[in-house]
Amino acid sequence: MCRDCVSYVNQGGFLPRRDVLKLAGGFAASLALSGLVAPGVAAAKEKKEKKAPPKPENIVSPDAALERLLKGNGRYVDGVSKRHDFKHEREALAKGQNPFAGILSCADSRIAPEYAFDTGRGDLFVCRVAGNFANEDTIASFEYAIHVLKTPLLMVLGHAACGAVDAAITSIRDNSTLPGHLPSLVEALAPAVRGAMNQSGSQLDNTIRQNVVLNVEKLKTATPIISKAVDEGKVKIVGGIYNLENGKVALVG
Repeated sequence: MCRDCVSYVNQGGFLPRRDVLKLAGGFAASLALSGLVAPGVAAAKEKKEKKAPPKPENIVSPDAALERLLKGNGRYVDGVSKRHDFKHEREALAKGQNPFAGILSCADSRIAPEYAFDTGRGDLFVCRVAGNFANEDTIASFEYAIHVLKTPLLMVLGHAACGAVDAAITSIRDNSTLPGHLPSLVEALAPAVRGAMNQSGSQLDNTIRQNVVLNVEKLKTATPIISKAVDEGKVKIVGGIYNLENGKVALVG
């Protein structure tokens, strides 16, 4: 209370109502500035101001994310995909993203992860390269997905009749050099080609599967971010192969 007010009251006077309200407001402001606010009120305010994720339904466990992914593929195979409301989710997604799964897919035009798993915008964090192999760029991209976006699941998605894998097999078997920058693909796929050489059955199918297995392991052991998240159970990494004839994704384990 100011000196004039104190003097006025001591002399037996009364403060006008507007002065009382002004005094009360000033007292409340002083409490707020000094930090003397009830802890419950402060916590409620902080919780309210905490930024909500663009898609709350995408905050799931690794196992739940895999189940959701496979159920989406089931709808796609059966031809009963959902009708996704792209228009009304734009505002939320303009402010951020929290995809529930990351997909390392081949660049083949017949393979579209968003369709194959019947997902909407903001659901999948997709990296695509011919031959679906993990290099420094894709590993760094998935580190971002896991560390920043909190994505709980990664899938390496190979597919039947992969042209990149077939070309790598031919190049290595015939000791021939492909034109342009294509030899870089051969080099990346060479471990899978050599690893499947002595397996019985189709060399192409075996190499496609071996490539998925090797890249799942490569991602699992990618230090420091991905391997730590896997060890802590925060992230699951799986492999799958897409069947071109029916669209079904079979897990590779």
